[in-house]
Amino acid sequence: MVNDEKSIKTHNTENRDNATKIYYLNFSFYKVDPKWRWLNEIGKEEAIKELTALIDVANTKMKVITYSTVGLREDSDFMLWMISDSIEKMQVLTSKIYTTIFGKYIEPSQIYLSSSRKSIYSSKILPGFMSDEPPLKYNIVYPFIKSREWYLLPFEKRKQMMEEHIEVGRKFPQVRLNTSYSFGLDDQDFMLAFETNNLIDFQDLIMQLRETKVSEYVIKDTPMIVCVNKTLEEIIKSLG
Repeated sequence: MVNDEKSIKTHNTENRDNATKIYYLNFSFYKVDPKWRWLNEIGKEEAIKELTALIDVANTKMKVITYSTVGLREDSDFMLWMISDSIEKMQVLTSKIYTTIFGKYIEPSQIYLSSSRKSIYSSKILPGFMSDEPPLKYNIVYPFIKSREWYLLPFEKRKQMMEEHIEVGRKFPQVRLNTSYSFGLDDQDFMLAFETNNLIDFQDLIMQLRETKVSEYVIKDTPMIVCVNKTLEEIIKSLG
């Protein structure tokens, strides 16, 4: 019992530390050249081993989660979600990927950059990426832009509307929220990434969020990209 209590306290302390630490997030989507399919099987196997080893090493310095978008988007085949304490580490990994066998057959189609930041509307919100929980099956990623009129509203009025928004989210504890901030770093205001094991749960959540007052101030929340968590080997083998 004492050990359990100690473990809980340690876990809570780590969560508090994570909440104050700044993380950078990179959502990199890639399209694969059709010429990849003509590569012989030996070459493909070597490519899988090479890239898997590279990502394994990267995961000792940052967090890299791999997702497939094959058959779900016409403009991308897979996504790398990088979470790090520096953007330079992301650049180093991306550069090394391009030097691999597989890297010679890919082109980025979308890249989104953001950072962690404590919510000004609720101190209880801790993004899923700051926990040690394993990724859920699906991750729906999209940029999010609010109107300038929203930011000119009195803070208390915004807070009141956001409380309604947050309350809807609490009805769906099975959907893990990852909100990050892109102000000054990228073209959007926020990057949203919702993790779930059931896409219909996410769809129900979005439909209810559309009915909140905050939605009146949303300018853009597309492209909305469904990503499926898979290993690199599974992703590469699915490309033909």
